Amino acid sequence: MQISRQQLLERLAQLEKRYIELENHVAEAAATKAEPQAYQQLAKELSQLRELVSLYRTYQSVEQDAEEAESISESHADPDLQQMAREEAVSLRRQQTHLVTQMERLWKGQHEEPERPFIIEIRAGTGGQEASLFTADLARMYTKYAARYNLTVEPMYGQRTEAGGFKEVAISIRGPGAWQRFQFESGVHRVQRVPETEAQGRIHTSTVTVAVLPEPEDVELPAIPQKDLQIDVYRSSGPGGQGVNTTDSAVRIRHIPTGLIVTCQDERSQLRNKEKAMRVLRARLLDRMQAQQAQQIASNRRQQVGTGERSEKIRTYNFPDRRVTDHRVGLTLHKLDLVLEGELDEITQALLAQEHSK
Repeated sequence: MQISRQQLLERLAQLEKRYIELENHVAEAAATKAEPQAYQQLAKELSQLRELVSLYRTYQSVEQDAEEAESISESHADPDLQQMAREEAVSLRRQQTHLVTQMERLWKGQHEEPERPFIIEIRAGTGGQEASLFTADLARMYTKYAARYNLTVEPMYGQRTEAGGFKEVAISIRGPGAWQRFQFESGVHRVQRVPETEAQGRIHTSTVTVAVLPEPEDVELPAIPQKDLQIDVYRSSGPGGQGVNTTDSAVRIRHIPTGLIVTCQDERSQLRNKEKAMRVLRARLLDRMQAQQAQQIASNRRQQVGTGERSEKIRTYNFPDRRVTDHRVGLTLHKLDLVLEGELDEITQALLAQEHSK
């Protein structure tokens, strides 16, 4: 559904009114010590509106400044001041155009794109122990990024290593605007840092592969016939702890036609492990189907998940220089520590802008 600029501004004006109401409700709920669930619901809605309302308020402020500059350019007697006012008005109108683009993109992400859940699979690549440790770092980074926008994060499975990292880990994320924020994370993430075990202080380069897999709806991927599945149950294994190696709760599912295998043993319940494994399997099958379709039509705009892009290095995290570089947009940020704490907005906005220009 297309929305005109005027319609967008009218809807944002209504959202701002709702935002002010929510601010008052949240303050009142905090003062009266309302039920935690009611308070959290209000705070969540307020958080979801904050970015859009902030952009809208900036737009309104720029509109006022632009009108004032235009008025001076048309009415002032001083030619030099008129010229300065005209230049300022042009600059402000350009800024408004950029703000409208940002607001349109965010509006579509929250109101028009499907708020479908997806699974992020993170796997250690080359680099052994360092790769597994960075796999854990990325899982933590994505979890923190999701928390910044009150998105729901559900651990799916994880295969831990003795060093405290992950050979592979998967999390499910859902909520308004979630796909918009995470859709560009698929690909090879490269890390450069000095391992704790490196006596000479040499920098090691490791890689981690990330796949963002939308969970399919029934219309996209019908139920998988039972005859196509080989399901094995066995006793969980891992670093230890209660419940490990005591019950046959771990589940391994093999999709016979494709050979895809998913293993899940994080839950104590065999039923829960089977449910999660099936969700991951269905997401992988949809990803595989979309990749095949993209190859068949040889489209220039390939599916972002599951095409040749996954084999390419998309981002480098350089610890000695505190530097993060996204190679797709040529963006370099010297604040690695903040990025790993979930501050990915600057990178995401640059990628969204590039996608919009395409």
